[in-house]
Amino acid sequence: MNDPEIRALLYPLLPGGVYIDELPTGTTRADVVHITEHFLHGYEVKGDSDTLQRVPNQLRCYGEVYDFVTFVVTERHLPKLLPLLPDWVGVLVVAGGELRVHRAAAYNATVEPAPLASLLLLEEVKQFLMARGLRGISGLRRAEVLHFLRTTTLVPLSSLAQYVRERLMARLPERMQMRAERKVERQRLAGLRQRRKARRAARKKPQKPDAKAKTRKTPTPPAS
Repeated sequence: MNDPEIRALLYPLLPGGVYIDELPTGTTRADVVHITEHFLHGYEVKGDSDTLQRVPNQLRCYGEVYDFVTFVVTERHLPKLLPLLPDWVGVLVVAGGELRVHRAAAYNATVEPAPLASLLLLEEVKQFLMARGLRGISGLRRAEVLHFLRTTTLVPLSSLAQYVRERLMARLPERMQMRAERKVERQRLAGLRQRRKARRAARKKPQKPDAKAKTRKTPTPPAS
């Protein structure tokens, strides 16, 4: 079973809130992120043709950001995947065209403020910090803002997490609109490529000989 087929089984299991596909998370992208008022739950999908090479990096990135993390895999991955996962990471397995819970995700206590804030735009993070009365924030670069979040004790993680969830949920309609526009553009470009391909094929197609030329007799040279 491939990635799109597995996602189609996963989406109905995400009640409440919203979900976002391919959310940039650290140096990777989370396949599906379920966002509610109370938590962020990151899902990583592994279809039959996928490998487990990126699992260590994915775990590191997801563990710094998401309250819950679950891997959604086919049965063939299970024996090699389980030794790679800490106990708090959940596992859903595709079996018989359905998803069954092999292990439920537990709460992740390793979330960090700076990686969490990196889910947002820089201006959104600055607005959050300035709303808390922190000065000297507006002129900082992204690296400086993240360094501040790594070292400060003035920003409660719970407040930042709530703000991140609110902003991501509010941004979904915009993301959906952009996704629809990208889809239309991809379809337009695909149509152009098809028409160009058809024109090139037509130019390369050998011309049929003239029907009259086939019946025309070769003149006999005059006798000497």
